[in-house]
Amino acid sequence: MGVSPATDNTIPGPTLVTPPSATRRFDLRRVYTAGVLIPAVYIIIRYLPPWTLTILLMIGGALALIELYRICLRTPQSSLLIGLGTMVSALVLAREHIPLATIHFWTLVTLTLPVAVMLSHGPFTHRLKDTALIAFGVLYVGFTLSTAVSTRLLEGGERLVLFLAIITWAGDTGAYYAGTLWGKHLLAPSISPKKTIEGVGGGAGLAVGAALVGHASFVPELSLQDAVILGLLLTGMGLAGDLWESAIKRRTGVKDSGTILPGHGGMLDRLDSLLFTAPAFYYYVTCIRGISPSP
Repeated sequence: MGVSPATDNTIPGPTLVTPPSATRRFDLRRVYTAGVLIPAVYIIIRYLPPWTLTILLMIGGALALIELYRICLRTPQSSLLIGLGTMVSALVLAREHIPLATIHFWTLVTLTLPVAVMLSHGPFTHRLKDTALIAFGVLYVGFTLSTAVSTRLLEGGERLVLFLAIITWAGDTGAYYAGTLWGKHLLAPSISPKKTIEGVGGGAGLAVGAALVGHASFVPELSLQDAVILGLLLTGMGLAGDLWESAIKRRTGVKDSGTILPGHGGMLDRLDSLLFTAPAFYYYVTCIRGISPSP
C-alpha cells in the first residue's frame, strides 16, 4: 500500500491505498449473479403473497446461519448445534405466520438449545461459548431478518420492502464500484482491508438517489425528507453490518463465509448489510412515521 510517511509535525491522516489492482478489478460474476437474483426477488416481493417472502428469507437465513456456525463452531457436535440453531431461527423468522397455539413448541425448542449444548462433550468453557454463539446467531440472523417479514405485513408492505431492498442494494453497489474505481483512503484497515472512505461516499450518494427515485415513484407515504434520511441511515447501517461480518471473518481467519453465490461469496456475505438495514427501516417507518400493519 502506498502510504506517505508521517513527520513529527503532521497529524496522521487516513491510510492511503494504491489505485485498484488486478485483485480489485470488476468481477463480472457479480453482475451475472445479480442479473438472476434481482428479478426473482422483485417478483416475490412485489407480486406474490407475504408468506413467499418469508419462505425466501427462511431459506437465505438458514444458509447464512449455517455458514456462520461452520466458521465459528469448533466442536464435534457442530451438526446438531447447527440444526438446532437453524430451526429456532426459522421459527423466529416465521413468527408472524405462526398461530399462538404453537408458542409452547417454540419455547420448548428454544430451551432445548442450551440443554443440548450442556449435555454435549467437550470442556465446559467450550460448551458455554457454543451456547452463546448459537443464541447470537438466532438474534443476528433470525431476529433481524424477521423485521423484513414484519415490514411486508405493514400497510403497503410490498412497496416498503422493495424500497428497503433497493436502498440496501444501491448502498452496497455504490460502495463497491466507487471504492473499486476511486478508493484511496482506507476506512477500517484492521477490520476490512478494502473498505474505503470514497466507497462509503459512493454508497451514500447512490442510496440517497435511489431513495429519492423510490419516493417519487412508489412510496408517497414517505416524505422527501424521509427519503434522504433513510438513504443516509441505511447506508450507515449497511456499512455497520458489512464491517461486523468482516470482523467475524477476520477473527475466524476466513476470506468469505461461503461460495454459494459466484462473485459475492456466501449467503452471509450477501445478507450482511440487510441484517442491519432491515431492523433500522422497520422501526423508522413504524415508530417515526407511524405506519401500521395492514388490516
